[in-house]
Amino acid sequence: MADTRLAGADVVRALACLMVVAHHVAQRVAPEVLPPAGTWTVLSITMGAFGVSAFFVLSGYLLSRPFWLALDAGERMPSLRIYAIRRGARILPGLWLALTVTFLLSFTVLRFPFDGILVLRYLSGLFLVSGFHWLTWFPVEFNGPLWSIGAEIISYAALPICLMLLFRLPVRGWPARLAWLAVIAAIVGLQFLALRYLQPDAFGRGWEHGTVGGAKFWWPNYSPFGFFAIFAVGALAAGVQVQVARLRSGWFDLLALAGLAIAIGTMVWLYPVADGFGLANVPYGFPFFPIGVALILIATPSSVALFRVTETAPVAYIARVSFGVYVWHYLLMEIVRVLWQPRYIYWGMTNVSAWAWISLGVVALSFLVATLSYALLEKPVIRWARSLEGRATPNPTLSPAAG
Repeated sequence: MADTRLAGADVVRALACLMVVAHHVAQRVAPEVLPPAGTWTVLSITMGAFGVSAFFVLSGYLLSRPFWLALDAGERMPSLRIYAIRRGARILPGLWLALTVTFLLSFTVLRFPFDGILVLRYLSGLFLVSGFHWLTWFPVEFNGPLWSIGAEIISYAALPICLMLLFRLPVRGWPARLAWLAVIAAIVGLQFLALRYLQPDAFGRGWEHGTVGGAKFWWPNYSPFGFFAIFAVGALAAGVQVQVARLRSGWFDLLALAGLAIAIGTMVWLYPVADGFGLANVPYGFPFFPIGVALILIATPSSVALFRVTETAPVAYIARVSFGVYVWHYLLMEIVRVLWQPRYIYWGMTNVSAWAWISLGVVALSFLVATLSYALLEKPVIRWARSLEGRATPNPTLSPAAG
């Protein structure tokens, strides 16, 4: 029997990547120049912002799985040193390169005003603390998607701390999963407290004040607490999956399809609001959309037919380079806007044909840059980092989907 432990992870990552890119591309065409069906299509595609939530669920799922296996086996908690090495090797080279290139281009070629705040934001991203405050939520100009990396890095740090609590409790198996539900509830409680006590003042708040003003408008609906709640749903999915991993049944195919239906249904329900605020104002339909993604990840490894459909070479390729696509595509779009086509802005393009060709070129170039980044930077660093671990270990979190 084929090893399907992580079946479904690649397809979730690939779809999440394509959803986010499509979301940003669709925002650049003016809906009023489209026929009614075209307007509906474009607004539907902008719901691809929910792909950010899928990334968080998937990361929580992949990174927590070794911890659940150790907990169930009564073993010690996995090495936090190795955990940190693997996360750093997978994320930091590509992040730091995109962050630094964007920062340098922002005040040179792209002519954004250079000041101390711009430097502070860049340094906060460089030192992985940008997600703690609205001022630094966007660590650079012209590369908006990097905000989510800051929030995800906080989740990387919070995950082993919270799992450490389970290792100290006298619980294993399903009772440990129930305890994790209590952890999720506590995190949501912190988000409610953030909504009550961390509201920024009205000065300079709003997208008309630029990305910092936009971040101030988002905050604290967009906060580390809310995104760690999404991440923790993925961790719970991993806990359930390792409990049912030895099972194989067509019922799991149906469960995965039900998860897909829940995820799509949540987007339909919240259409056309791409933020899709849910419980505790957590974005992207929390908790229903993350639950849908979690069910896909739980069920696909035990499915009879579905895993054969999801585990294909094109899906694996998109998953492998998805991190690079994510951190480069928006900068490329902004370069086009500033240096070539000033109408390539939010709802700005009235020439649909030009919008389509520009967008196709940007997406193709994004995949080219991401492929080179993975081959020349990310993969070599991952291999080098493995030599730092000091011993051979199973490596379920460094699959192509683990970025």
